[in-house]
Amino acid sequence: MQYFPWLKPIQAAYQRSFSSVKPLGSGHIHQTFKISAGTDLFVLQEFNVKVFEHPERISFNQQLVLKGLIGKNLPFALPLPIPNREGQLFTAVNDSIFRLSPYVAGVCLDEVEQIQEARLAAEAFAGFIVACSSIDATLLQDTIPGFNNLELRFQQLKDAYANTQREVVGELKGLVDFYLGQESLVREYTGWIQRLPLRVTHNDTKINNLIFSSDRQRVEAVIDLDTIMAGYAFYDFGDLVRTVACTQPESSTNWEKIGVDRVKFEALWKGFLKGGKGVLTAEEIASLPFGGKMMTCIMGFRFLADYLNGNSYYKIHYEEQNLDRAKNHMLLLQALEDLNFHP
Repeated sequence: MQYFPWLKPIQAAYQRSFSSVKPLGSGHIHQTFKISAGTDLFVLQEFNVKVFEHPERISFNQQLVLKGLIGKNLPFALPLPIPNREGQLFTAVNDSIFRLSPYVAGVCLDEVEQIQEARLAAEAFAGFIVACSSIDATLLQDTIPGFNNLELRFQQLKDAYANTQREVVGELKGLVDFYLGQESLVREYTGWIQRLPLRVTHNDTKINNLIFSSDRQRVEAVIDLDTIMAGYAFYDFGDLVRTVACTQPESSTNWEKIGVDRVKFEALWKGFLKGGKGVLTAEEIASLPFGGKMMTCIMGFRFLADYLNGNSYYKIHYEEQNLDRAKNHMLLLQALEDLNFHP
């Protein structure tokens, strides 16, 4: 077995003997390994504290969820970190921190290929909210402060516009005017959050944050649980709409092809209602279509603000990419406004 300087301390921390250690996946945030310990399989991650500056908050939230789910029979796995011998979810080795999680076999998808996959995805993410519904969401800590706060992101866009070094003319001026003209959407957001119950939400409901069975007939696990925070049901439904029901990826510049796949949208709707049955209130259900618009708008705010700030946050492959992403989301938001979906 290849030598890793952290191997012996990790084995001691979890009181296990590893028989093999192999690199897993191609993620860019955490260095990840598939671990064999006899017949048991695990995922070991070296946690990137440069991306997530508050691992203690992530650990706190995940501990809260672990305790809240004791005795519950979930329809999918939730591979939260395994406590070490000291009961901690992170293990420090020199200047690095690690965590060990159960390995779940299956298939990760980068995009929905069959309508059923959209329905199953929505059902699973709503099922996560239901599973955590007995947990007091007010106890959760913000792992990324203001992550889905539309008011905050709107103000950040205003600040970026006021301080930009770019010449705001032409297409850029049109995009700035469009997004600064979304006050009514921001007001609608504040109205909803004043009325809706605070939930434990996943907050990053992309299709590749699920593990499907090899035949894609069921969801085996909900993964990527670092963004578990307090939020609203429409956050998780909305990000599904943004990433699954759009006819083009978020960086696409095929402007004429950007729109809403209504069949996928309705599959997400049916799946989310099925997964949330008995827990989601009537008002929460009524808020879900707004979630698609809100999550599309908030990403438009963020992409445009980053462009105005000189592309300091999102990774880009060419100078205008964040501008193009903002235009992409403007077109999707307009398509969602025109969808005329009535539950």
